[in-house]
Amino acid sequence: MPIQYTDQMNLLKDILQNHSKDCCGSVSECEQIERLAKALMVNQNIDQTGKAILSEIYSYGQNGKYTQHLDEHISNHQDQLNSWVDQINQFS
Repeated sequence: MPIQYTDQMNLLKDILQNHSKDCCGSVSECEQIERLAKALMVNQNIDQTGKAILSEIYSYGQNGKYTQHLDEHISNHQDQLNSWVDQINQFS
């Protein structure tokens, strides 16, 4: 059973907040970020600005999945992580 829109948004936000707070994460979290962002991008309730943000988040997850230095990847995106969480709060 697929999870609901608000649950997807909350889960995405939680993972991004954890990455921001802990400055570390796992490949499986990056894969989950990818799946959630991709699923949300097709949601009719999200405008083009929201979809652009989700596209950035998707790229972050995809790049994180393939990097050799995931903790460094997360550290390099601290500003974006906080910004993305703030922006998700606006359209969730």
